[in-house]
Amino acid sequence: MRLTGRRESDNVEDRRGLSSGAKAGIGGIGGIIMIALFTFLSGGNIGDVVTNVAQSGALTGGNEQTQTQGEQHFTEEEQQLAKFSKQILAATEDVWSQEFEKMGRKYTPPTLVLFTSSVQSACGGATAAVGPFYCSGDQKLYIDLSFFSNMKRQLGADGDFAYAYVIAHEVGHHVEYLLGTLGKAHEQMARMNSTDANKVSVKLELLADYYAGVWAHYDNEEYQSLEDGDLEEAIQCAEVIGDNYLQEKARGYSQPETFTHGTSEQRMKWLKLGIETGDMSRTTFQ
Repeated sequence: MRLTGRRESDNVEDRRGLSSGAKAGIGGIGGIIMIALFTFLSGGNIGDVVTNVAQSGALTGGNEQTQTQGEQHFTEEEQQLAKFSKQILAATEDVWSQEFEKMGRKYTPPTLVLFTSSVQSACGGATAAVGPFYCSGDQKLYIDLSFFSNMKRQLGADGDFAYAYVIAHEVGHHVEYLLGTLGKAHEQMARMNSTDANKVSVKLELLADYYAGVWAHYDNEEYQSLEDGDLEEAIQCAEVIGDNYLQEKARGYSQPETFTHGTSEQRMKWLKLGIETGDMSRTTFQ
């Protein structure tokens, strides 16, 4: 991506270097699926997945937290990733402010929280194992920057636009929150059995993928930010974080009734459609 000279967002809380006693969490784009993948690759079964997810804090809430400020030593790579993340957040602020204005609304940007190892949010505590996530309780998105290197090493997904897609996807959940879609979906999911709730979850994730594409469409229209290969990077990332891809890689088969984020084909389709059209009248959630 071409980001030279682009501004960095001020809506950032840098909590890196803080140690936290957070005990629980909430899954984001890589969260619960990544835990499941690691469990299956280690020879575990579906019961082990449930146990590991609970132990990681992806299903329960925790209120205890202690934080101490340690001496911070960040690598050059991590500092570059921090700057990149702030630039991408700023880029989403610019695009979504304009798009909300077109709808007669005001866009209130989320806050990006950078953390190391574990963090406390209004949705509970979380460890880095659950991946990037958005919490509507405090309208913040959380990321341990080591996720990007893990994404490259464990899934083979790499490139600046692939990383931008991860951030834009979580911002997409914030857009869902501001438009009322997220709250409506959560109300429905609370009344459903797990299989039906998973289907609603898939719709929310695909919509966030679509919104990530919409952002990229308008950002590229304004700044010509996309370079050769960028689209392929993001599409490859969408492919390897599909539920079916991760489950088949881990176990040799997939269980569609357990999908919470969508298949590779679905994720690639909606991300690409958002990039191609930039059409905010479309939605994958009914």
